[in-house]
Order: sequence, then structure tokens, then C-alpha cells
Amino acid sequence: MNEINPGDIQKMQEFEVMKKNLIRKLMTKDAVERMGRIRLVKPELAEQLELYLIQLYQSGEIKGMIDDKQLRGLLDVLTAKKQFK
Repeated sequence: MNEINPGDIQKMQEFEVMKKNLIRKLMTKDAVERMGRIRLVKPELAEQLELYLIQLYQSGEIKGMIDDKQLRGLLDVLTAKKQFK
């Protein structure tokens, strides 16, 4: 059976909090609002976008804050990659 360990649940919750805080730190208000709208319509795309942003941040590729225009560009990159798979 697939039992979930309470420690695993706590780690997942901590990761979600860390992810949300980092995303808010990386994006402008307009970009955060767009991300919220994306999450309502396509939650799986929003999740992919957040993980992509974290990956870019960790690799040092993000300089400054991500604005709405840059976020739309990242969305284009993700959706183009998805279409080729």
C-alpha cells in the first residue's frame, strides 16, 4: 500500500511554503497576479512554471525581478517544449 509518512507530508508543506515565498520574491505584482490566473485555469502549467522559475533562479539565470512580459515569454518557452514532446 502507498502509505504517506507524516514526515513526508511536513516536508512537502515546507517545500510549498518555500516555493511560494521564493516565487513572490522573484516576480513583480503583475507577474504574481498572472500566475494566480494561470493557476485557476491550468494548475499543472502553473506548477511547471514555478518549478522552471526555481530552476532558473538556482542556476543564476534570473537577474532582477520577473515582470509580466518576461513571465509570458517563459510561458511561451514551456508551452513550445510541451508541444514538441
